[in-house]
Amino acid sequence: MPLSTSRRIALLTSASLALLAGCGSSSDSSGAKGTPARVVVVASTNVWGDIAQRIGGDRVDVTSVISDPDQDPHSYEADPQNQLALSKAKVVVENGGGYDDFVDHMLKGGHNDSAEVINAVEVSGKTAPKGGELNEHVWYDFPTVAKVADRISAALAKADPSGATAFTKNAAAFKAKLAPLQAQEARIKKAHGGAGIAITEPVPLYMTEASGLVNRTPAQFSEAIEEGDDVSPRVLQESLALFSTKKVKALVYNEQTSGPQTEKAEAAAKAAGIPVVPVTETLPKGKDYLGWMTSNLDALASALAK
Repeated sequence: MPLSTSRRIALLTSASLALLAGCGSSSDSSGAKGTPARVVVVASTNVWGDIAQRIGGDRVDVTSVISDPDQDPHSYEADPQNQLALSKAKVVVENGGGYDDFVDHMLKGGHNDSAEVINAVEVSGKTAPKGGELNEHVWYDFPTVAKVADRISAALAKADPSGATAFTKNAAAFKAKLAPLQAQEARIKKAHGGAGIAITEPVPLYMTEASGLVNRTPAQFSEAIEEGDDVSPRVLQESLALFSTKKVKALVYNEQTSGPQTEKAEAAAKAAGIPVVPVTETLPKGKDYLGWMTSNLDALASALAK
């Protein structure tokens, strides 16, 4: 979940509003004669942006705020250009769950009350477990992604009724391509159900749980890493022992957030001959959502088979 959100918002407010005041009000650019203007869509990350593009096709103009594969989304600091884009959006796709709170703040700052806002976590219906924290990384949950695809289709149809049929067709085609991913999860579960894994952060847990794998990482370790806090020596030792005692068959490692403690976990896994499966929170360069998730599942299956 985002770090220092209030600090980022405070830094951005004056600059963002000044930029918008200087630009004045903006409207969508008109399409060619006889064609509707493209629907302006802003997504908090290129994960949701790619999905929106697939559904909208050439009838949408999609901007993804976070798209750098080397950027940790949790520490992203939005800028005035982001607010300008959000001020013109007809459809906004945010992750929610505390992951990208800057979107809501900037929509208010840009006085855009008319945008259709799709919150993926709200669409998912997922809530925090009793005594635990919500795993907001819902794009690793394929049933949620299918629901969000339908919501994007409906929002685009509202903004561009003439494209409703195309949006519905594109969403159906996209959801059909999620089925092989779920089938791969089922195959992993059949072959390796109950196998233990370690993680550095809860990023991949919806996928690993659907694949029948058991996260054996101490919660204090992954929570501290996600929050940017130090891991206590006792918890670190307990976490590293998972590898030396071969209690896990793979380490699923968020390579977008590395530091001394996660590097120790990676080194311990490699020293023990435990495969390391890297995952990310945004699309790697040259990948679309479906290709990215296919690669993730293939890498996981390969690691478990060793």
